[in-house]
This record gives sequence, structure tokens and C-alpha cells, in this order.
Amino acid sequence: MFQVDIIEQCKQNNRKAQMQLYNQYCDGMYIVAKRFLKDAADAEDVVQEAFIKAFTKLHQYKAEVTFGAWLKRIVVNKSIDFLKSKKQELVELDEVHLKVIDTPKDDKWLVADTITINDVKKAINALPSKYQYVVMLYLIEGYDHQEISKILSISEVASRTQLSRGKAKLQEILTLKNNGTRY
Repeated sequence: MFQVDIIEQCKQNNRKAQMQLYNQYCDGMYIVAKRFLKDAADAEDVVQEAFIKAFTKLHQYKAEVTFGAWLKRIVVNKSIDFLKSKKQELVELDEVHLKVIDTPKDDKWLVADTITINDVKKAINALPSKYQYVVMLYLIEGYDHQEISKILSISEVASRTQLSRGKAKLQEILTLKNNGTRY
């Protein structure tokens, strides 16, 4: 059965088609939620809520992006809403004291060859939350500053600045790890 057919059947509340769509995407969406939420049960809850929202709002899906991308955005937003509801609020920097730091296009996220993907994940988890979420959304999820500003309810200036500061902190953590003084 083609993706479009499944989605059309889901729009008509076909439970079998909904289950098929759920089975196709649940593992991937769980991984996305788990990046934000450290607790497995919380990530599972968020994924369930995201699917419920997706199925109730399926009539709004216009196939401008893939269904997976549309669903991923719901999962990311639900994850952030969950964090906010748990009083782990995202702290917006005082805009007056921000210094806009735009990284040049040729700037690379380079690390030493000895750094593993697990080292990078641990380092991201060690970042302060105000940097962590922006770094995750930008580096891992692939969102741009305009999208991040909407998701986190911060300005694009704050997004750029938090990314720059988070990147510097991330490189500092990874440099310390590489020199044998971390982890």
C-alpha cells in the first residue's frame, strides 16, 4: 500500500491504516523524542501524544513535506512542550546584552578524529539547556534559526547567539575530552 493511500485511509479513521502508519514511524519518532527527553517513559508518552495530535490534525497535512518530516515537527514541539511543563523552562537570554555572532559559511563543526559520535552526544547532553536545545535542533534535527526561534519561542538573534555559544562550549568540552581530562 502506498504512503498516500495509507494517509487517505487514516483521514477516514481507518484503524488498520492508522496502526500501519504508527508502526512505520513510531521507532524513529521515539529516537527524536529521546534526544530531548532523557527518560524513556516520558519519550514514549510524548510520541503517543504526537501520534494522537497527528491523527486528529491529519486533515491539515497537505503533503508539502513528507509525512515523516511533518510528524517529526509535531514530536519536537511536543517534546519541548513537555520540558516546559516540567518547569525545565528554556531560559531566553536578555536581548539587550546579546552580541550577535554569525558564524561564517566556511566555518565547520570539526572535531578530532578520535572523538566518537557518543562523545559528541555526551558533550551535547553536558551543555546548559539554553544552549543544548538550540544545538540539538540546529545540528542534529537540521532546523534553521527561523524555525528554531518559532519552536523555542525565542528571537532569531537569540537562536544564533545561543548556537554560537553552545558550539564554543561544545568544542571546549570535546577538546578537554580529547586531551584526556574529561569523562
